[in-house]
Amino acid sequence: MIRRLLQPTPELLNDPSPRLIGATAAITLLSLALYGFSVGYWRSAEMGLYVAVKMPLLIACTLICNASLNGMFGLLLGGLGFRQSWLALLSCFATASLILGSLAPITFLMALQFPDSSSPEAITAHSVHQLFHIVLIAIAGIAGTLSLHRILKATCPTPLIARATLISWLAGNGFLGAQFSWIFRPFFGQPRLEVTFLRPHPMQGSFYEDVLKAFHRLTGFGGVLVDTCLILFVICVSFLAYRLLRRLNRKQPSS
Repeated sequence: MIRRLLQPTPELLNDPSPRLIGATAAITLLSLALYGFSVGYWRSAEMGLYVAVKMPLLIACTLICNASLNGMFGLLLGGLGFRQSWLALLSCFATASLILGSLAPITFLMALQFPDSSSPEAITAHSVHQLFHIVLIAIAGIAGTLSLHRILKATCPTPLIARATLISWLAGNGFLGAQFSWIFRPFFGQPRLEVTFLRPHPMQGSFYEDVLKAFHRLTGFGGVLVDTCLILFVICVSFLAYRLLRRLNRKQPSS
């Protein structure tokens, strides 16, 4: 079962059994719960239990919203439809959750070794803890999405459409996952704030603003420099997306 999730094949999307879908969802839920507990435990055991519940909820919301979005992208680009996109995303998140779940013992030991949330170094420890797990989750998410490249190459009309679909999935998973994580905060538990399941104003602020603040607290870099780098990054990504869409249009046969 686990090997099939780590190496998905087109048969997983074309003829999935209810037993396979249920087992995939169960593995995903358990892996995310274990990893979530190790994330929140640094603040307290109560926060660890909260995050163990919220991590699967975060992925479920991202899956539900992104399945529809990726289904539309798939139909637009001539690749997967809605049902296949939903199953592909489920497989993608299962792979990512297995990676994170396998690292849960290590991240739990790291939480034990970090300075206590009541220590003078708690603010710095929180920033390191936050940025480390964000990078770790991003790597697992990218690895999970890239595991579907074989399926996309087999189901999409051309390799270019397969790459375009993969890029759209990466962008959608990253953006929606980041924003849902902000709505469901706290995950790491700021030392100066009380432990709660959700913040009183979940829609106030943004994930990216909070990450920039953590980066500034840790390194001292911020302000105009970080804003300029962020703007340049958005411009580069937009330019690459534009070039990819132009190549796709040239590849389309004329009617």
